[in-house]
Amino acid sequence: MNNGVSAAVTLQQQFSGVGVAAGRVIGPVRQMPKPVQEPAAGPVPADFSAEFEAQRIKDAGKAVRAELQARAATVAGEGREVLEATALMAADPMLIKGAIKLLAADTAGGARSAERAVWESGASVAAKLTALGGYMAERATDVLDVRARLVADLRGLPAPGIPVAEAPFILAAEDLAPADTATLDPAKVIALVTSSGGPQSHTAILARALGLPAVVAAVGVDGIADGTEVYVDGAAGTVTVAPAAELRQAAAAWTERSSALAAFAGPNTLADGVHIPLLANVGTGADAAKAAASGAEGVGLLRTEFCFLDRAEEPTVQEQIEAYGAVFAAFPGKKVVVRTLDAGADKPLPFLTNADEPNPALGVRGYRTDLSSPGVLARQLEAIAAAEAAHGAEVWVMAPMISTADEAAAFAGMCAAAGLRTPGVMVEVPSAALTAASVLREVSFASLGTNDLTQYAMAADRQLGPLASLNDPWQPAVLALVTLTADGASLASAAAGLPKPVGVCGEAAADPALAVVLVGLGVATLSMSARALAAVSAVLATVTLAEAQRLAAMALAAPSAAAARAAVRAELPILAELGL
Repeated sequence: MNNGVSAAVTLQQQFSGVGVAAGRVIGPVRQMPKPVQEPAAGPVPADFSAEFEAQRIKDAGKAVRAELQARAATVAGEGREVLEATALMAADPMLIKGAIKLLAADTAGGARSAERAVWESGASVAAKLTALGGYMAERATDVLDVRARLVADLRGLPAPGIPVAEAPFILAAEDLAPADTATLDPAKVIALVTSSGGPQSHTAILARALGLPAVVAAVGVDGIADGTEVYVDGAAGTVTVAPAAELRQAAAAWTERSSALAAFAGPNTLADGVHIPLLANVGTGADAAKAAASGAEGVGLLRTEFCFLDRAEEPTVQEQIEAYGAVFAAFPGKKVVVRTLDAGADKPLPFLTNADEPNPALGVRGYRTDLSSPGVLARQLEAIAAAEAAHGAEVWVMAPMISTADEAAAFAGMCAAAGLRTPGVMVEVPSAALTAASVLREVSFASLGTNDLTQYAMAADRQLGPLASLNDPWQPAVLALVTLTADGASLASAAAGLPKPVGVCGEAAADPALAVVLVGLGVATLSMSARALAAVSAVLATVTLAEAQRLAAMALAAPSAAAARAAVRAELPILAELGL
């Protein structure tokens, strides 16, 4: 620990950040282990063999990939997707071949050990990704994580990861690599606090999925000494060192209230009886089974990427039929909204996307991949239709990254050709919200992806801690885009003489206070992690539609995201009662 951070911890008893998952807990801090140290750049021994060192690098790549794949097999949903994507990176040609090239004596700087070559190659790849910005910049963190794992394997050391402890603890770090976050054990890690990251980072999303109280972008928490007792308030976004008696009482009260919170049994209704279906976001058949057991009224987002991410080539139609069918089987007779492949940006696929795009977040991703690689989407729709025919679910299909009415019409045509009756679109590009009436005339429904919609509306990378206040779905500008989408859907519904509902499947739906606002803005369904269903339902049950509309108007009129959140929360006493 450096002296500056030590002094800050001594003088500043409370750290403020962004609360991303509600909860109030007290426990000892355990810091993530120090990163793998940089290998020395000194001369190689006299018996150095480039061929031998190259084989060591290849073996390390295989070992790290196998270890990550083994870990992936023990988890489901987003955790599995993240681990499988990271496993692929462990054998990435840019990283491995780049390292092997650096072994040669005739390269700049002379011959290098396997450890040093991997270190320099990883730095080069990460720098290139960082320069691309947006989603690709986020992948730089993953590359450096894989680099550390490779060097640790080459040194015969354990891979970096979550600390091991007998008693439960609060995990603190500068940030967490996706491969670490994906395998957190909630029985041991009772809260997460990081000094960087943002409200829509991997850490935040997976903390919500695991039901862990979490605070991100709390500068200085990575300097708190191991064993220090702290109080974490995941709703307020604060971390307090040496908590006083009142905070201990607050933590005890939250534990009692949260355990008493009834499980969600559905159907979800407002205080005046208005039905607002609560659906689940899932990635696999196992996820779907858990969501059904949690009372979800259907699936609002089936992320189909899980079927593609660990592949070097496109899965067959039959493989896709089996994967989708496992989800459909968990919800017979109920709605399952399928998002077609959302490849590109932070989810590159070797058979579909171009790694050389200058700005991948604004590049060929989602629906746009059909322009560069026609056939993949058509085969996916064929598989979805076949899986629907084999099961009793009510399948709706939506395309990500739709920007225009023409794109919506083209996608609807592809769905019709495949025999799919209910086409829709993701609204995550501001242009789709601004022209929602035209877009919705071409399809049957829309679902708001608030993560990307916020990022694009505010021009703020969702992974960057310094931009956390901008990258907040409570931003009035984002709420205005939600309103425009709902109003456009109403116009399209009136013109067609049939309902064209708008749902939300982004992370915003899991915030109980924001869920009230979204309903007030005209959103018809909410989809979230199964863990969030009970809390969201409990809060929605306390308001009428008219009250939700009043609170939505307050949020829209607020000058900032913080003011919008504070104004609405002040009107919902149930939040304090439930510790939310």
